[in-house]
Amino acid sequence: MSWSENDVRLVPVEWLKPHEEIKPKNMEKLLEMTLKWDGFTKPLIADKATGTILDGHHRYAVAKRLELARVPAVCIDYLKDDTVELELWPASSLDSITKQDVIDMALSAKLFPPKTTRHRISDYLPPIHASLRRLSLLTPSQPDAIVS
Repeated sequence: MSWSENDVRLVPVEWLKPHEEIKPKNMEKLLEMTLKWDGFTKPLIADKATGTILDGHHRYAVAKRLELARVPAVCIDYLKDDTVELELWPASSLDSITKQDVIDMALSAKLFPPKTTRHRISDYLPPIHASLRRLSLLTPSQPDAIVS
């Protein structure tokens, strides 16, 4: 399966649920670049059933900092999609992890340390540009807008 721009949706920031902490310096650098680009150029990847963030924790943190209403995301069926491989980063303190562990952590009040999990997704993510103005103006009650 290959994703296209049509698979990217603008999802409410408050719907998304992180499962691991971020590295503040990385977020600050991404914030700088996001402001320079005046938008998001890569969608987040999230579980469509729970809103669990699989890829894009730093982008999510930037969206929260900028008080955006929505962010671009590709939503997948995480537990059933075999093309999404879950690994632990070498520096992780865990011995093993499952996709259900990731979902459970996102639904809890806790977070794994930064760079605990790594999701390998075989499909190509499309380049996008979702402007900060568009993302900030949208409210959860408004319909999805086309990412351009």
